[in-house]
Amino acid sequence: QVQLVESGGGLVQPGGSLRLSCAASGFRFSSYRMSWYRQPPGKERELVAGISSAGDSTNYADSVKGRFTISRDNAKNTGYLQMNSLKPEDTAIYDCNVRYSPTIYYWGQGTQVTVSS
Repeated sequence: QVQLVESGGGLVQPGGSLRLSCAASGFRFSSYRMSWYRQPPGKERELVAGISSAGDSTNYADSVKGRFTISRDNAKNTGYLQMNSLKPEDTAIYDCNVRYSPTIYYWGQGTQVTVSS
């Protein structure tokens, strides 16, 4: 059973930190790139960060660069998104993604991150 399960979301004050996890199962996680997307309320889903299969290459949206860090532990079949210096505009549903093929994408269930004072 192919599955991606996110965890770690919640409510945090501006300037705070959260770490999201994406636990993968049912496929060879170490063979694929992993990405984090988010969808703020009333807005389109956007790419937050991506990481290569081996974890040696990353990319970030300009809005999170310097504050967020994407990583992965292939031995644990888990990807992470460390979020620091959180801002209210970071409020969104966060979802991890793996592109299995040009036409097949795996998605998690999403986890809510709310940044509010």
